[in-house]
Amino acid sequence: MQDIELEQAIEVLLAHAVPVAETERVPLLEAVGRVAAEDVYAAFDNPPFDRSPLDGYTFASASTADASAEHPVRLSVIGEECAGDFFAGAVGAGECVRIMTGGAIPKGCDCVVRQEDVREEGNAIFVPFTSQPFENYCYAGEDIKKGNLLVRRGQRIHAAQIAVLASEGYAAVCVHRRVRIAVASTGDELLQPGEPLRPGKIYNSNLYLLAGRLKELGAEVTVVGSVPDDVERAAEVIASYADRVDLFLTSGGVSVGKKDIMHGVVPALGAERLFWRVCMKPGAPAIAYTRGSMLGIALSGNPFAAYATFELMARPAIARLAGETDVLMPRRRAMLADAFPKPCHGRRFLRARMEADGRVSLPDQHESGSLFSAAGCDAFVDVPAGTPPLAAGAEVDVVIL
Repeated sequence: MQDIELEQAIEVLLAHAVPVAETERVPLLEAVGRVAAEDVYAAFDNPPFDRSPLDGYTFASASTADASAEHPVRLSVIGEECAGDFFAGAVGAGECVRIMTGGAIPKGCDCVVRQEDVREEGNAIFVPFTSQPFENYCYAGEDIKKGNLLVRRGQRIHAAQIAVLASEGYAAVCVHRRVRIAVASTGDELLQPGEPLRPGKIYNSNLYLLAGRLKELGAEVTVVGSVPDDVERAAEVIASYADRVDLFLTSGGVSVGKKDIMHGVVPALGAERLFWRVCMKPGAPAIAYTRGSMLGIALSGNPFAAYATFELMARPAIARLAGETDVLMPRRRAMLADAFPKPCHGRRFLRARMEADGRVSLPDQHESGSLFSAAGCDAFVDVPAGTPPLAAGAEVDVVIL
């Protein structure tokens, strides 16, 4: 099977990532991070009434037509209204109502003046200037019009959307079921954190990296742990989840070494291999397969390679499984803050961080086995094959995480 480009690998994964069909209606706060399963529209104008944007006094602007600093206009204060109150009467010529921020504009009023801009004297105020119609005035529906689309089907719901839904009185929203994902690592050399470190062994950081990212992305995660470097036993473990999860994600066992077992595991599962090897560094020897309705993705065991291929390949597939419609990572052009002194004979993704000035900075360490330098990075620089060493100031293509 021929190596494929990253974009082709993503297309293959998306073609086999069938969005979960099950939906449920959940309370708003339980919908944070979930994917909307229906379009939600505004039931009414918001704000639902004309209101004041500040603390002050409201009246008919015509009442101050002749006002000046030398001859301020006197207005009688006939009431007071705080946010949540409602002044039921009408305000006539020469009258005003004291109003607080968010208060509904009473009938007969069309403007608001700041409290500190007038002189208060007993039950009256003196306005030293002419007010304009609808000055300091918020209209009903200024924020949201009745019928506006609030949340789009296939959109991941964040706190801002929750607030918008709450402002329209929605207490619950229909979302897709969480994607069910099992995650495991292959390798007899792996130990769990907390075990004594023994000669030749390493701690299983990839398991925590992948499971942690899956939780951040809102998946329902089953942590399988380490599977042995044995084809039949590993296949038995993965097969036991085939009818229970939407995706089985592994790291390790995908290259060409003696214990790179995933090449044998896929046929032992009775699975269909979709591809092996992607034209990229790090993480080229990734494998994708399907077993029934379960999608399988096997990533490189090198820590940064696992991280990069998860973000670039697995993450769009997980978004599609979750029911999202916008699944591809955003990209932008940016200027390098640091040089990269090595030529890139093949396509390479460099860990990077977007800076406040819009440039992108690079850490010192770029080896596939190094994970520490990826901490704090929020982007990848996509370097095409055949690129010579990059100087600081070079314009590059950046994938935003």
